[in-house]
Amino acid sequence: MRIADRQAVGEGRERIEVVPESLDDLWHLTYVIEPGDEVGGDTTRRIQRNDDQMRDTGGEREHMYVTVEVDDVEFAKFANRLRVGGAIVDCSREDQLGLHHTLNVEERTEIEITKRWKTDQLERLQEAVEAAENPDVAIATVEEGEAYVHTVAQYGVDERASITATTGKGEYAQPRTQLFAELTDVLSRMHVDAIILAGPGFTKQDALEYVEEEAPEVADLVTTVDTSGVGDRGVHEVLKRGAVDEVQAETRIAEEASYIDELMERIGEGHEAAYGIGNVMEAAEFGAVDELLILDERLRAERAGEGDWDVDANDLVETVEQKGGSVTVFSNEFDPGQQLKNLGGVAALLRYRID
Repeated sequence: MRIADRQAVGEGRERIEVVPESLDDLWHLTYVIEPGDEVGGDTTRRIQRNDDQMRDTGGEREHMYVTVEVDDVEFAKFANRLRVGGAIVDCSREDQLGLHHTLNVEERTEIEITKRWKTDQLERLQEAVEAAENPDVAIATVEEGEAYVHTVAQYGVDERASITATTGKGEYAQPRTQLFAELTDVLSRMHVDAIILAGPGFTKQDALEYVEEEAPEVADLVTTVDTSGVGDRGVHEVLKRGAVDEVQAETRIAEEASYIDELMERIGEGHEAAYGIGNVMEAAEFGAVDELLILDERLRAERAGEGDWDVDANDLVETVEQKGGSVTVFSNEFDPGQQLKNLGGVAALLRYRID
């Protein structure tokens, strides 16, 4: 994420011009932009004309700069874009004011966001700026007969390949080298800065030796890690052990996995923890919250008036920050976020226990 400009516009509002540079950045903006904000950017609109030539074509598209008052935001991960819809409140053509329009925000698309910014939203923008310096990482997990390749993103982990091969004895058995060859081919076609090769036993080391022989330039990127499982389970173990942190100075998912593990341990032992909106808000008012853990989709729903809490989400965040606590917004795309969702979408690590 790049912040191109920033200026106050009065009434407590500020206009920030941002340029998303990755899919991660578009995902971050999903939880920064909310209904009632004004978002402006270059776009095209189909304009009806009143001449004979255009009457049967349904109009033609014109390029223009449009500002909409947001009523809907959608992160279209597989389309590589963010859709921001709302009524047009500013446009070079007055006849378009009040009409609905959707801005399709893609990588390298410059947009202006005008709103009353909340502290955690400004922190999220800064986090996206800093994360741009992190190296791209792939996690390959392998055991006898199967291998998986995932990429690590701030919005979650994506499975990029699933490879299976029947090894051992029998008519349909295949040599282990076929599995290793397919894995090496997948890794060779990935544009990443580092690869973590993980799995149980010695299979991963055998796989690495194959990669070293067939694709030494790929092997130079590899770090091995022992895990008890492969696939999603193996990836979670890699993140929990901090292996990604060794090649990526800061990763959102690893932080979330660490926090949720600490939370579950404290809950299990009856130590300093709270979950559920009522308990967490009470702890916040006492000044007992050290780290507030809140799910992004829950925070967004509450701010949009679509939730069911009897507590204002903004009041909760502000209370925690005013009393010296920190706030971590979890992604609902990854397992730690799903675990937090099962606890009501909000929890806290406390400074001291509250009975």
